[in-house]
Amino acid sequence: MSFTGFGDGAVEFYDGLLADNSKAYWTDQRALYEEHVKAPMLALLADLEPEFGAGKVFRPYRDVRFSKDKTPYKTHCGGFAPPFYVQVGPEGLLAAAGYYGMAPDQLARFRAAVDDDRRGAALETILETAEKAGLTVGGEQLKTRPKGTDPEHPRLDLLRRKGLMVSRRWPPDDALHERTCLTRVQKVWRAGRPLAEWLADHVGPSEQPRR
Repeated sequence: MSFTGFGDGAVEFYDGLLADNSKAYWTDQRALYEEHVKAPMLALLADLEPEFGAGKVFRPYRDVRFSKDKTPYKTHCGGFAPPFYVQVGPEGLLAAAGYYGMAPDQLARFRAAVDDDRRGAALETILETAEKAGLTVGGEQLKTRPKGTDPEHPRLDLLRRKGLMVSRRWPPDDALHERTCLTRVQKVWRAGRPLAEWLADHVGPSEQPRR
């Protein structure tokens, strides 16, 4: 099935879930989720696959084992074609590229690359270009500098990051329910590809075993 937009009930479904995050609501509205959210997300990822690789839809269930918030369901639907990400929910559409968070071994490699004048300067240029294209630079960030870091380091802001991504958001609008939505995601992912390539070259996936 070719992507033609998210269903008219997609935002309505998540508005309802925000108000009643319960199994009863989910069970009653599951058909709406399957038709208006999940099926279009699968179609979107399938249409993007030739250029960006295979993607998957994240499970709608929250992992509440170590969380004080015990609500069972995520209030958005995320699709992932590593390291590219797309999300639909009550706030509309989000498209992003990069590493939302980094494992300790990734973080060590990232900081070593940022500290290097050539590789660090290249990353600064990539991020400046992305911002000029209308993307926002984000990711988890330390409030203070990493231990042992020169407080006068020219790329201190980057060294403080524990995640690095570029993204753009659109509030709910008519384009969310049209194929235009695909074009929006394509443009962000293409603009984010230089960051994705830099991260792949200098950071890469975590080599630590999963717990």
